Amino acid sequence: MQKDPGSVGPSTPNGPTARLRRRRGSNEVPPEVDGNHFLVNDRNKYKSMIIRTYSTVWMIGGFAFIIYMGHLYIWAMVVVIQIFMAKELFNLLRRAHEDRRLPGFRLLNWHFFFTAMLFVYGRILSQRLVNTVATDKVLYKLVSKFIKYHMVTCYFLYIAGFIWFILTLKKKMYKYQFGQFAWTHMILIVVFTQSAFTVANIFEGMFWFLLPASLIIINDIAAYIFGFFFGKTPLIKLSPKKTWEGFIGASVATMISAFLLANIMGRFPWLTCPRKDLSTGWLLCDPGPLFKPESYAVPELFQEWLSWREISILPVQWHALCLALFASIIAPFGGFFASGFKRAFKIKDFGDSIPGHGGITDRMDCQMVMAVFAYIYHQSFVVPQNLSLEMIIDQILMNLTFEEQRALYVKLGQMIVERQLG
Repeated sequence: MQKDPGSVGPSTPNGPTARLRRRRGSNEVPPEVDGNHFLVNDRNKYKSMIIRTYSTVWMIGGFAFIIYMGHLYIWAMVVVIQIFMAKELFNLLRRAHEDRRLPGFRLLNWHFFFTAMLFVYGRILSQRLVNTVATDKVLYKLVSKFIKYHMVTCYFLYIAGFIWFILTLKKKMYKYQFGQFAWTHMILIVVFTQSAFTVANIFEGMFWFLLPASLIIINDIAAYIFGFFFGKTPLIKLSPKKTWEGFIGASVATMISAFLLANIMGRFPWLTCPRKDLSTGWLLCDPGPLFKPESYAVPELFQEWLSWREISILPVQWHALCLALFASIIAPFGGFFASGFKRAFKIKDFGDSIPGHGGITDRMDCQMVMAVFAYIYHQSFVVPQNLSLEMIIDQILMNLTFEEQRALYVKLGQMIVERQLG
């Protein structure tokens, strides 16, 4: 029997049907990178730039005001950002039809969210809370009990949510419900991992939160400006509007800004002093050698052009260059990851809460990567490894109860007397 010329038989791997299957098997539309995608060729770029600039000015102004208010207000800002990020990510995989058949299922997501928040911030801020209420015996006892049973409380809250989830399982909805369960836990890992490091940076000294966050903002703005006016060479297919001109120009601008900003910020105790409690009072402390200026002689070649024979540089400025290098080269990959993620779900932005920018998550993709690096860098290369008297006293105040501190005081007094008599 002859084969009908119009029929399609079993196709070879190189046949048209195989190619069609491969296309249908992908849920991602690869971007076509051409010159029309670049901002330099975008006809509506000036309107977009005005909207983006207006939003940026408001964000920077609000951010500066919160920095002025202090550590607790910055922590509150981080919590608000977390809630908005979680809301945007929760909505990404939601289906209205399925949710209508599962009353209370959305509330379960937020139960897990606030349980994770209690666990993370309870671990980070517990001892600072103790230091805050140490003078009040009643509050001190209540806080001490909370800290003692903090972990078991969080565990049983999680178990309650787990049982709640099992009891809400419905036939023909299992796949959707377990998908939402896994998606919720992934969101908690992503959101609270970076926020834990961010809050730790804030209380180590606002400098270690403000400088890295500022470098990401500067890098983002500089990349947009350089790409806006000069961008012509595509950088990565995941983000068609990203260009090498924007990437390189932003890197140079970020390095210069880091060196200058570290010198300015490093001169304010409000930014450099760590916060040991949860009060809002003014901070004064010994800034340490990193924030004490050192003089360097200007090379003779430049003395003819400049009126200075020596310049004053803070040692922390050299650390700022390392942070800037990471913010310029590695942190943007957080944005590329987010771009790939959005393409996988065929969305332009995670939300629309910030005009011209998208959602909160769109602004925080690089910040998440940077916050973790800033904390690890600070602990590895900045915090002194040898124990000082101040560090020992801090550990005593943070880890011992009032009765244990008194017992230690008596014991040390006895040891000192014995040494004097011996």
